[in-house]
Amino acid sequence: MNVPAAVTRAGAFPRLRYMGSKYRIVPELAKVFAEVGGHTALDAFSGSGVVAYTLKALGYAVTANDFLAFPGAIARATVVNQDTRLPDTDIDKICGPPADDRDFIQRTFDGLYFDRADRAFLDSAWSHIDRFTGPRRDLAISALVLAAARRQPRGVFTVTDQRYDDGRPDLRIPLRDAFASRAGDYNRTVFDGGRPCAARTGDVFALDPGAYDLVYLDPPYAPLRDDNCYIKRYHFLEGLSVYWRGLTIMADTKTKKLPKKYTPFSYKHSVGAALDELFAQFPAATIVLSYSSNAVPDADTIAALLRRHRKSVEVRSIGHRYSFGTHAAARRRTTTEYLFIGRDAAY
Repeated sequence: MNVPAAVTRAGAFPRLRYMGSKYRIVPELAKVFAEVGGHTALDAFSGSGVVAYTLKALGYAVTANDFLAFPGAIARATVVNQDTRLPDTDIDKICGPPADDRDFIQRTFDGLYFDRADRAFLDSAWSHIDRFTGPRRDLAISALVLAAARRQPRGVFTVTDQRYDDGRPDLRIPLRDAFASRAGDYNRTVFDGGRPCAARTGDVFALDPGAYDLVYLDPPYAPLRDDNCYIKRYHFLEGLSVYWRGLTIMADTKTKKLPKKYTPFSYKHSVGAALDELFAQFPAATIVLSYSSNAVPDADTIAALLRRHRKSVEVRSIGHRYSFGTHAAARRRTTTEYLFIGRDAAY
């Protein structure tokens, strides 16, 4: 496995400002994955997609999973997709006049997040994307999601004003232009990794244990304070990725958010048992787990849980500064990121 080449390739992966994203520790993760070796890998909580993409760049046959829909679109566009790019003709079409008169986003999010022209563009873009299939559709959705995320201060949709405007140019660019640029970014990610990859959207506990050599786990961290609700922060991106089909908008909320999805990893009383069950789920694989020092349980507890299922457990620590919460009051940005490496089944 060529670690430097994989790290370089992953370094060009489009950056989605995502809670807990692992962009900054990709070099350390790539080294660990190369040490572990093997041919098949699972990224069980794929999120922004950068780790699954790194695994592909290292030569693994990767399966990416997440319980949200928009990470699935990103994984299909960049990990599963081996050779298809969104042609300029498609980009021009999406950026051109609408194919129909739909106005769902304009009506539903009137006065929220984007100006009238940008909301109209999002409806218009979907009037074309609905006619696409396969990787072209996934690339277009990924570009649309990234363009929308970068137009929102801090990349989250928990507020409806510009109080966190940090002056980034992305906040001033019309979404139509931003989409065209982001489509180019995703086109540049496409390469043939030499092994077939897959992506799915669903509960991690519904995954088949499979014949994975390596399982990478980056579950939501149960925080000491606040919460780790991805739906609260990224509900608009989730809805945008499927044009809100099959989703119920909470119309009485100011942000027009979606109902929270339950995960046992969000709560102090259930996260320990959830991790224990997760470690037992993939008995044949080497487990690499990311976890943060600003969450529960602590490193010693996680290591003890992992030792119930693996004969060899190593814990490494990496100084890490998360990319979210850039406002002055966000004191919990600097943390220690732990990497737990569990080898050899204990039973």
